[in-house]
Amino acid sequence: MTTPTTSTADPIDDCVHCGFCLPACPTYVSWSEEMDSPRGRIYLMKGLRDGQTAWDATVAGHFDKCLGCMACVTACPSGVRYDALIESTRAAREAAVPRAAGDALFRGLVFALFPFAGRLRIVGLLLWVLRLSGIRAWLHKSRWLARRAPRLVQLDGLAPDRSPSDLLRALPSRTAPAGPSRMRVGLVAGCVQRVFFPEVNEATLRVLAAEGCDCLVPEDQGCCGALSLHSGRREEAKAFARALMRSFDDTGADVIVVNAAGCGSNLKEYGRLFEDDAEWRERARIFSAKVRDVSELLNDLPARAPRHRVEGRVAYHDACHLAHAQGVRLQPRRLLEAIPGLSLREIPNGDQCCGSAGTYNLFEPESANEIGLRKVESVLRAGADVLVSANPGCTLQIQRLLQARNIRLRAMHPIEIVDRSLRGEPLGRP
Repeated sequence: MTTPTTSTADPIDDCVHCGFCLPACPTYVSWSEEMDSPRGRIYLMKGLRDGQTAWDATVAGHFDKCLGCMACVTACPSGVRYDALIESTRAAREAAVPRAAGDALFRGLVFALFPFAGRLRIVGLLLWVLRLSGIRAWLHKSRWLARRAPRLVQLDGLAPDRSPSDLLRALPSRTAPAGPSRMRVGLVAGCVQRVFFPEVNEATLRVLAAEGCDCLVPEDQGCCGALSLHSGRREEAKAFARALMRSFDDTGADVIVVNAAGCGSNLKEYGRLFEDDAEWRERARIFSAKVRDVSELLNDLPARAPRHRVEGRVAYHDACHLAHAQGVRLQPRRLLEAIPGLSLREIPNGDQCCGSAGTYNLFEPESANEIGLRKVESVLRAGADVLVSANPGCTLQIQRLLQARNIRLRAMHPIEIVDRSLRGEPLGRP
């Protein structure tokens, strides 16, 4: 995270309107519209604060179109905390401008599903039944659903095909270390990660255990609140955060490990989320101080388990909430570069967002598709056999757009490739 270099009373005033953020902003790149750039949105924030601008649907729309990718935070020479500004502005937007009935209903559906792993499993099982019955294919072919509920089609397109056995896989509450214990680690299993990418959590536990970590996974843990917070649902996010922190109370964990970029950036900001809450402020600060992305932790631990040769060309995708929000760029690359035989390819314009941005590709599908197609073109130019991504939302977004073009490119989390190396398994084995 970029450290502010200015100290004005209001962080809005830290912006000097230099324009360094413009080429970094995906929506500005798409439309060259000033009000759809970080600088323009900050100008709107200032107008709202000073009473020179009033909330209406147009103003609200400019904030809705922001991905919250934080590329501007990296680009800004003045250290403007755009992440905090857009977060508070979105909360104000939700209070100030009522959403249309259809939009409100769809958003309610999303937030009634995504933060709850149990409900996601039910949806996954339903999609599996619809796929086996042929109903899912018929709905797409007939375009009946596309004409009546295009956002549901977008939602369905993002959902990966998983079998019931995959959807119902459970993690062990404790995974003992191989050899003497080096530290006690608590794993945040996530929501989408836990249901649709269980193999990532399993690989994380195996690698950490092989490196001497005593791994604990609280069974009662829920959502971290990231999706809610990034959509202006601040109180809902705080409720999720309190419950998650409570679930780790009895673990005695030295480190809280996360393997999903969006969750990690949120977990590290719990201290700021609760800065005005006297009861939870210190507890949140202590919790956040323990949070590490799995690549950060493994880079700090001298490798104990031997790496075996893995042949293949991999393109590493910088998830925005890992690279821009957390400043974690080198660590995943170092993990991959340490694997003998692996060829790491850089993605051209790799610091640009893929268009997923949490729920953005559901709420702003046209913009997300335009941004995502630019990313897909860049990924293909890298000439890799495998796309490597440390965030489930990015993986789902890029895979959906590739499949729409009938292109198959395998996607894996960096920790899965490390796991293959430790176990001496080839990259191509499913």
